Amino acid sequence: MTNLLLAIIYLAFVSLGLPDALLGSAWPTMYSEFNVPVSYAGIISMIIALGTIISSLQSDRLTKKLGTGSVTAISVAMTAIALLGFSFTHSFWLLCLWAVPYGLGAGSVDAALNNYVALHYKSHHMSWLHCMWGVGATLGPYIMGFALSGGNTWNLGYLCIGVLQIILTAVLIFTLPLWGSRKHPSGSKVVSDGASQKKPLSLAEIIRIPGAKEVMLCFFCYCAVEQTAGLWASSYLSLFKGIPSETAARFAGMFFIGITVGRGVSGFITMKLNDMQMIRLGQGIIAAGIAVMLLPGPHIISLAGLILIGLGCAPVYPCIIHSIPAHFGAERSQAIIGVQMASAYVGTCLMPPLFGLIANHISIALFPLYMMIILILMVVMHELLAKKTS
Repeated sequence: MTNLLLAIIYLAFVSLGLPDALLGSAWPTMYSEFNVPVSYAGIISMIIALGTIISSLQSDRLTKKLGTGSVTAISVAMTAIALLGFSFTHSFWLLCLWAVPYGLGAGSVDAALNNYVALHYKSHHMSWLHCMWGVGATLGPYIMGFALSGGNTWNLGYLCIGVLQIILTAVLIFTLPLWGSRKHPSGSKVVSDGASQKKPLSLAEIIRIPGAKEVMLCFFCYCAVEQTAGLWASSYLSLFKGIPSETAARFAGMFFIGITVGRGVSGFITMKLNDMQMIRLGQGIIAAGIAVMLLPGPHIISLAGLILIGLGCAPVYPCIIHSIPAHFGAERSQAIIGVQMASAYVGTCLMPPLFGLIANHISIALFPLYMMIILILMVVMHELLAKKTS
């Protein structure tokens, strides 16, 4: 039964990734149908992000009241309803309306599942689960592309993903009893699914916990690096390095492949190294990748730098999350992970657009230096976290 629950959690992580890249892959077709500017994708994206931040901050309260299994099932159901709403919509403003349950569903399930895995499973499972998220994020655009190439509309792509989410919701509901009592990998007993009678911590109380501000800023910086690289790498390679746009786009795709493959490999390395060592290793590889991108020379050097940055990013996200119970204790881990996720989404929303302003008004050549500054802040915050919670 334990293996069945783990398989369901793996499936849930694939489903988390499936919708994430749909808007980007379908928007070139969608915006012309709605007769809105291409920039309006940002409106939908911001609504989703705002809902995700709100639900992440409420994850501790919801999980203590309902338990991880119920929160996961409800959140996936909300996401499924939102995706089905997208599939039947032919109005931009209705898309904005359906983006609300989409964001609210995404934040709670992300925080709740990550905390459950951090409490109940070893670090290699966290790395492999986030690798499965990458598989889902890769499959989503392929499903949308298949729908569009068959002469159908983008609505069919959303419908397919929505149906898959409904199936997962049914599986989660039928398997709620599996979220029973387990032991932490160390052997200590923990609350089975996150449900507890303890009073949820307020945001002010969480921030006052030693190390909380540091881990929030650390996660903020990590997601800023990842999203800035994903959004601006192609433009940097094309506009500054002089690489043809088609080649630059393929090179940028290697960054995400590096993350996905790297997380698969990281799962095996975590059997030898602990979370702290894995995070430091990842940060070192990111720094090496950024340094390589600054080197002059043939295009292959820039490609190698991007792949290194992706490989370096691979262990950082899952290992920071997995280390939270060790830093803050099982009782407070859900609250910490909730605000940590919220800070991550804030970093995702703010830092890539900020570099866009820098590129527009100063120079896109500052792309590696911008990421290096954020990386240095991330390293400092992580070391302070380790010092305050040791």
